[in-house]
Amino acid sequence: MLAPVAASAQGVKNYAPVTQERLTNPEPGNWLQYRRTYDGMNYSPLDKINTTNVKNLVPVWTFSTGVNEGHQAPPMVNNGVMFITTPQAQVLALDAKTGDLLWRYKRQLPEDLFQLHPTNRGVGMWQDMLFLATVDHFLVALDAKTGKELWAKPVGDYKKGYYLTLAPQVINGKIIIGTSGGEFGVRGYIAAYDAKTGNQLWRTYTIPGPGEPGHDTWKGDDWKTGGGSAWMTGNYDPATNTAYWGIGNAAPWPGDAHPGDNLYTTSVLALDPDTGKIKHHHQYHHNDSWDWDEVDPPILMDVQRGGRSVKALVHPGRNGYLWTLERTPEGIGFVSGVPYVHQDVFASLDPKTGRPTYNDKTVPKVGKDVTFCPSLWGGKDWASATYSPKTKLLYIPANDNICGRLVGEKKPIVEGQLWLGAELEKLDLSMRDKKVPEYMGELQAWDMNGNKKVWSYKFPTQLFASAMATAGDLVFVGGTSDRYFRAFSAQTGELLWQHRTNSGISGGPTAFEVDGTQYIAVQSGWGVDAQRIQDSLTKLGIPGVNPDVPQGGVVWVFAVK
Repeated sequence: MLAPVAASAQGVKNYAPVTQERLTNPEPGNWLQYRRTYDGMNYSPLDKINTTNVKNLVPVWTFSTGVNEGHQAPPMVNNGVMFITTPQAQVLALDAKTGDLLWRYKRQLPEDLFQLHPTNRGVGMWQDMLFLATVDHFLVALDAKTGKELWAKPVGDYKKGYYLTLAPQVINGKIIIGTSGGEFGVRGYIAAYDAKTGNQLWRTYTIPGPGEPGHDTWKGDDWKTGGGSAWMTGNYDPATNTAYWGIGNAAPWPGDAHPGDNLYTTSVLALDPDTGKIKHHHQYHHNDSWDWDEVDPPILMDVQRGGRSVKALVHPGRNGYLWTLERTPEGIGFVSGVPYVHQDVFASLDPKTGRPTYNDKTVPKVGKDVTFCPSLWGGKDWASATYSPKTKLLYIPANDNICGRLVGEKKPIVEGQLWLGAELEKLDLSMRDKKVPEYMGELQAWDMNGNKKVWSYKFPTQLFASAMATAGDLVFVGGTSDRYFRAFSAQTGELLWQHRTNSGISGGPTAFEVDGTQYIAVQSGWGVDAQRIQDSLTKLGIPGVNPDVPQGGVVWVFAVK
């Protein structure tokens, strides 16, 4: 393998080391983690940009990454230095005020690497180091000031279908990552590494082996190739030292190819970050047959239900239900589950456990042609919802009225090759009731105390990007093929501002402050699943669908002038 390239333009001066205290209680003007805070709210307490002046928001600088495909990493900022990651395992350090390049790191990827999801969702920060998880299944440590590679550790074998796309989670000097690769029939895992040495500290498989709790939910050797990947960064409760990670679907897709409940697929795991021990779990739906990854971890918040305060885990699921769970020392309890988009798979939920009963006609099986709603991309895919503790509202970037078709097939697994269990030529999207829908994308606002939707803004085609709420009573989101970046009133849903960018936006926006000025930043760069959905909608001949969204990554930074 060729040596990595670290091109240092001028380096970072006066870097502010990232401590556990700063991760737990970040300064309002910085964005040090994937969702800014451990609770996963994706919320900024900055309010200088607000409903009154957002109409004056203009670009103050842009930076072209020179890379195509999906740019899904939030621009992360520490004391005036912005770090972004791109497809092809690159990291860029930029002056957050001017856009000047400070350094660039390029990893040399193997020529035979097949990148099913060529993307990256950001760095982890600890002390004077950055941590990058790569598509060739390495964990890399960089000097935050220079971009120099400090160490690079192989996590597993990319030739077997394993790869990494998430932003590492950092807790007390432990770098925690989870694998992608469920589409290849891997056995999923979450693992922790020592920040200084890169040595593995623990590895917890998401599919239990013989003698482990939950192994009896698998038949025969299905557990060896059962999927359960964990490809989105978890959230964390410092008060109980518990990390919450979402787990993906079972492999291959049709449920009758892997009989049983299939723990811990499509679940949330409560983990001890010191040991990797699984404390508790909740499975959103069993024996997954729809490719409904539930990898986006639940948001930690307090809600009022039944006259009492609940320490909740709130998760808008890919399965189309909005889940409210309760985190207690004894376990994870079920509080409620309500559909936030049209869903025709669940006939009912057990009122005590939340376990769904299925409509058999919408359950994919080998040799069966099945249509179900929502599609395999779900009511919301990996993109993050956001919660404002100021408005007490949850904002969901949702997709409704998009259904899917799947014809199950039985094929032997071949190491390192796609193993979906579905006929690709018959893997289609469809519209609900076979009609052109009034809308598809929908930014929704939910009152989590009343467990009800209070407003929504509808889009004619898909909405595929993370959202961010701010103390300025704003919600920012991209996600549409018309290339616009938008700001809405967090209270009413009124569209207050929009700006067209170079490409489509599928990543998450961030807010930061330098020298007393507040900025809003986002990466524009269409690709990966957003583009794949777009291609499928184009085939259906849906009016208004743009089949040709230009690619190419650009960092956009806005301020009020």
